[in-house]
Amino acid sequence: MRPIVVITLITLLVQTVHMGSRVVASLFAIDLGANPLQIGALISFYSVFPLLLSIYSGVLSDRLGSYRPMVIGTGVLGLGLATPFVWPHLAALYASAVLIGIGFIFFNVSAQNLAGSLGAEQERTRNFATLSLGYGGGHMLGPFIAGVLIDYQGFSMAYLAFAALAAVPVAMLAANRGLAIAPAPAAAAAKRRNAFSLLKVAPLRRAIVLSGLVTTGWDLYTFYVPIYGHSIGLSASTIGTVLAAFAVATLIVRMALPALIRRFSVERVLAAAMFAGCALFVVFPFVSLVPLLLALSFCIGLALGCSQPLTINLAYNRSPPGRSGEVVGLRLSINNIMHIGVPIAAGAVGAALGVAPVFWANAAILAASGRLARSRD
Repeated sequence: MRPIVVITLITLLVQTVHMGSRVVASLFAIDLGANPLQIGALISFYSVFPLLLSIYSGVLSDRLGSYRPMVIGTGVLGLGLATPFVWPHLAALYASAVLIGIGFIFFNVSAQNLAGSLGAEQERTRNFATLSLGYGGGHMLGPFIAGVLIDYQGFSMAYLAFAALAAVPVAMLAANRGLAIAPAPAAAAAKRRNAFSLLKVAPLRRAIVLSGLVTTGWDLYTFYVPIYGHSIGLSASTIGTVLAAFAVATLIVRMALPALIRRFSVERVLAAAMFAGCALFVVFPFVSLVPLLLALSFCIGLALGCSQPLTINLAYNRSPPGRSGEVVGLRLSINNIMHIGVPIAAGAVGAALGVAPVFWANAAILAASGRLARSRD
């Protein structure tokens, strides 16, 4: 089995338990009597510590290699999943969210760093596109499995089942130690400066800013489509179907990415996708017919589905020698800022101006992303 396939399968399992735990945490908190503010704080705990530790986890990946951070991260994630089973109280859910967030960021940074290290530069697009299938599959499987486990086994047993599933990636990593990349040379580590000094490298700065912009576009879409759907009277199942069309499209386009990049450059494909997404977001608030919404959602999924693997690719290719993990961590740190801030900002804009301006603001963000993707180094 090709190394990138093994890494993708491991990532699929880790992402499945990570996303599934979010669903279990929210519903378990409601069952325990938590109010909306407490639930919001609970979910934010998944992102706050990754925001603080993203860069550090990248430095460790460069210094220690990929294997130990991935194993330790997965182990910490499993410990977080087991905590609410042992102690089924609201405080345990907060502790669980912290441990899961910390474990996931250490795994995630090293997994992306490892995927980028496999093969020559021209192979990275295929590697990152393949890896992104693991993330996309986990995004779909995690919530589905969580729902089934909750309905048939209850909340505590759902956590235990996910904790047991998290042990599988640890076993797979132990069986594939040869996949690990070596630590960065000592000379490169000795020259290491503050991670934010990386932003002084103009091509790398553009890649990281671009990643933050397309993350904003993705978050605004997933956050505001349910709000828009509710405003036009769609049922919860219909809104879910619209979002599912988006998710399916992201998987399809990622399978086609290697062929697209062979014919066009990374920058051209990404710019075209962002400009197409811009046009689709402009018309979205004018559409209320469900078949048209499904078509729009699918097309937006094709556009935004390019963003994760291609922006990872750009950032990795522009990393200074020996600092690729640090760059991955810095990129994820910026993305986590967006994950935390975008829903708050979008909620304020939507409350003041209505739903349509949020979609149009997103169109402007994607237009800026497309322009930035076309910038020359």
